[in-house]
Amino acid sequence: MGEISKIKAQTHNRFLNLYEFETVKKTGRPGRYFVASRSETIEGLKASSHENNPDGVVMYAVTEDLQKVLLVRQYRYPIDRYVYELPAGLCEQGESYRGAAVREVYEETGLAFRPIEADPAYETPRYMTVGMTDESCAIVFGYVSGELSDAHQEESEEIVPVLADKEEVRRILREEAVAASCAYHIERFLTDADPFAYIPRMSQEP
Repeated sequence: MGEISKIKAQTHNRFLNLYEFETVKKTGRPGRYFVASRSETIEGLKASSHENNPDGVVMYAVTEDLQKVLLVRQYRYPIDRYVYELPAGLCEQGESYRGAAVREVYEETGLAFRPIEADPAYETPRYMTVGMTDESCAIVFGYVSGELSDAHQEESEEIVPVLADKEEVRRILREEAVAASCAYHIERFLTDADPFAYIPRMSQEP
């Protein structure tokens, strides 16, 4: 398999950085690979630590009556357009997955989020677009209640919170730009009577 012989930082930013990897290909020839990472240091890269510490959380949330799924319609600079996504955000230092999820849902949508106690295998951090970034996120499942609001969003965020029923989900999938992880989950929302039926629970929620 290939090897990494040296890593050089190309940028020094707070939220996202570019690193150049000097590599040795499986044939023995030298090569270069560029990796985007949320790490601010070479030591913090997952290629250096070989630990999968999550950068953030993604929330798959539905209303208590199971009739609507929570989405965000967010403007994204890389594609210069709005795209439908699941709510998501970065974990703060020392924050649990579920704690981060509750905070982020409230900040982005104004709703109260009640996570289910899913089997840890379903919440464990997974790599996102691993061909170009080492970012990983845990997914947290649960229920939302309350009234939608954008009052708690950061100035840099352009987010429209949406509670979509199945008819609206079908329209979004046909007509709108949708992030891949969001599309997978809302496709399940269309077909599953209970969106969380396939997830083993650590305990029974009331």
